[in-house]
Amino acid sequence: MFNLNDNLKNKKFLIYGYGKSGHASYNYLKKNNKISIYDDNKKIKKSFISLKKIKSTEFNYIVLSPGIDINKSRLKNYLKKNKKKIITDLDIFHLNNPNNLKITITGTNGKSTTAKLLFKILKDQNKDVKLVGNIGIPILSKNKIKSSTIFVIEASSYQIDYSQYFKTDYAFILNISPDHLERHKSIQKYTHAKFKLILNQNKNFYAFVENNKYLNRQIKKYKIRSKIIKINKNDNKIKKLISNSYFDNINNLKNLSFILRFAKVYKLNKSKLLKTVNLFKGLDFRQQVIYKNKFVTIVNDSKSTSFSSSVNLLKSYKNIYWILGGLAKKGDKLELPSKYYKNIKGYIFGKDKNFFKKKLNNKITSRSYSNLENILKKIAKEIKLNKNKHSHILFSPSAASFDKFKNFEDRGHYFNHLIKKIKFIKKVNV
Repeated sequence: MFNLNDNLKNKKFLIYGYGKSGHASYNYLKKNNKISIYDDNKKIKKSFISLKKIKSTEFNYIVLSPGIDINKSRLKNYLKKNKKKIITDLDIFHLNNPNNLKITITGTNGKSTTAKLLFKILKDQNKDVKLVGNIGIPILSKNKIKSSTIFVIEASSYQIDYSQYFKTDYAFILNISPDHLERHKSIQKYTHAKFKLILNQNKNFYAFVENNKYLNRQIKKYKIRSKIIKINKNDNKIKKLISNSYFDNINNLKNLSFILRFAKVYKLNKSKLLKTVNLFKGLDFRQQVIYKNKFVTIVNDSKSTSFSSSVNLLKSYKNIYWILGGLAKKGDKLELPSKYYKNIKGYIFGKDKNFFKKKLNNKITSRSYSNLENILKKIAKEIKLNKNKHSHILFSPSAASFDKFKNFEDRGHYFNHLIKKIKFIKKVNV
């Protein structure tokens, strides 16, 4: 187990939010501190402190879970009044493990895939490395930590925004596009939350940032002490040695660019790196090729929850049957160059069909359907009649899944289930 920093011993903590990270924080802190727990979800079977008791108790720290939106919280005024006491599991970890090497990855899209690939690369190079964070493994759940242990951390804007003390040796900002605006309210505030990751760095740290006009303006705007390395998707010759078709996809290639530049700075073994990269299969439901024959390629990208997460996928293929829809994100825009429009047919499903129909209007030929199964039956018929060229079925919803599914994984599994029922497909890789 970890040895708590003296600053975090014998203190009163309020843990607000008892999901995965809140539970891990409780287990981590309970031995040496007095812990109170609160969650807005009354279905969680745990003895929570009352709202009245919270307001009458003097806490040293408030550990806020990423899922808590202060502005929508039942403790809105209390939290704003005690803002200086708010910390996260990232803060706790850093305060107790300041010398462990940390590589933290954020961005609107591609975080999980990039973190997983980097973790595998470091592991294959015999590094003592742990993968944690927004990928579903709370950072405070890990033990058996040595001084040499490296942490690859996937961090959401929510985690970074609430953190006060967390510092990372290497920061990746993969990309920024409008997302989570229902919480951050503006792209500027969303960007600032992401940039806190590098604003807390010192001059000996590195920040890898996508090279584009918007992010370049943000870099000039802030006083950044760390070493900034701007990443272009074609700035590394080693890519010529990549034989894995997984990286033919523009998004995956961009993610790889960050890792290759990091590898150069960190001086990783080139031959071992290439071996890992060429064997990498990706993560489920993230631009995942689940089936391919001479007539059709099927991609399950259920993780896609906004237009920005689908755009590069749409640029990567030809003769596309694009399946999209679900719960739309307010203010979301399809920023796809017009030269790609004729290459795509849209098939819309889910609650916000009208929203997506309107966004594709006069751009991409589209039609709405009552459900996914009807869409796939329609596409199957069209492909059967059009075997003279290779087709691509892209399940990239560009929307949240909660209208009909528990989460994007549930949606992805259901799509795979339906694919198995399509008669012209003999065997599916799911």
